[in-house]
Amino acid sequence: MTVAQDELQPDLHRVGARPPLWSYLREAWHRRDFAYAMARYKVQASNERNRLGMLWIVLQPMLNAAIYGTIFGILQGDNAPEDFVPFVVIGVFLFSFFTGCMTSGAKSITGNASLVQSLSFPRVTLPISIVLQQLLNLVPTLGVMVVLLLVLGHFPRVEWLLMLPLLVLYVLFCTGVALIGARLTVHVRDLTQFLPYISRIFFYTSGVLFDPERILSSLPWLRAIYDYHPIHEVLSLARSFLMGYEGAQPIYWAYFAAWSVGMLVVGLLFFWAAEERYGRGD
Repeated sequence: MTVAQDELQPDLHRVGARPPLWSYLREAWHRRDFAYAMARYKVQASNERNRLGMLWIVLQPMLNAAIYGTIFGILQGDNAPEDFVPFVVIGVFLFSFFTGCMTSGAKSITGNASLVQSLSFPRVTLPISIVLQQLLNLVPTLGVMVVLLLVLGHFPRVEWLLMLPLLVLYVLFCTGVALIGARLTVHVRDLTQFLPYISRIFFYTSGVLFDPERILSSLPWLRAIYDYHPIHEVLSLARSFLMGYEGAQPIYWAYFAAWSVGMLVVGLLFFWAAEERYGRGD
């Protein structure tokens, strides 16, 4: 049988061909144990090299909150938000999950080139494993954040339970971000050099360290833009649940839900469309 005749056979499929989306998702679901095992291994491996080990997971956001909080608290003066310390703690701790998913997720394919080139599996499991890794890091961080809130005089309320659906939406949103970044860095390797700067831009413009209501009170048009800023929405909602912050609006739920579902769908389709490109030498 000639090659031309082989290509006419309906039961033959090209090696490495992109599967239909539903089959692709089903296969990825079957590899969920692989994604979780990889995430857990990376958490352990990244901390075994340090003397303090797992403590760095919570020490790093605590140090960031202390340093940035002190500097920006002094710079803002009277414009600093009320209850500034828990305000900054919530912002820095939750933002660390986003930046971890974005920067590490973007390198999930290029950083595992040998694995991608040697094994056949749905590549989407790699950025998803990064999100799982960051989620494993987030759990103890949230525990420390709760302890700090208790020390600072913010005790549990019924509203604290709303953090659960908010975190679910947050994970969906960050998964979409990781998927988009993972594909982009395959096409443009130099993007990894810009990731730290992109992360800082989000950090300084998301309301992590300041209250847009106060800082932008003289610029209502710019303040209105913040109502559609996804990171500002999730931080505002979290602060409203945990410390009674009044800057969050109920409509933020709808906005952030749309952001989360939209980012996940776009990220998944965008990543899946280039499945055949991953692992190529070019």
